[in-house]
Amino acid sequence: MRRLAAAAAVALAAAATPATAQSVQVNGLSDVAFGTITGFGADLVRSQSICAFSGLTGGRYTVTASGSGAGGAFTLANGAATLPYEVQWNTAAGQSSGTGLTANVPLAGQTMLLSCPVLQATNTSLIVILRAPSLSIATAGNFRGTLTVILSAN
Repeated sequence: MRRLAAAAAVALAAAATPATAQSVQVNGLSDVAFGTITGFGADLVRSQSICAFSGLTGGRYTVTASGSGAGGAFTLANGAATLPYEVQWNTAAGQSSGTGLTANVPLAGQTMLLSCPVLQATNTSLIVILRAPSLSIATAGNFRGTLTVILSAN
């Protein structure tokens, strides 16, 4: 039986001018851990409900994500070995699928008017997926990476 351990750390950065930075809020991000993987026939999905909020008129914001792979690719690494993953975004909490994000490509047109601390705890899902075909050819080892999620008002 092959065993593969994989983990991804999720970090947050805010790329906005000071005036607009006050209008964008994100909280609730945490590390995404896959633990020891022993089954390779199915995709592994980890979703977390977070708070995303824009105080601008219409609640508009853009989300951009980048990984720690070459050129910001969504990959986990174990030495020279890499394992790709996918990232999805859903503007509803508690979801296990959403709109696919492409590394370093802004996803505009997101809206959220309800401030989490005031009206609700979470309102958005960040989904990380390890696909079965990639898992089935990965070498055994401990894979790690960093995912940076940037929200900016627009």
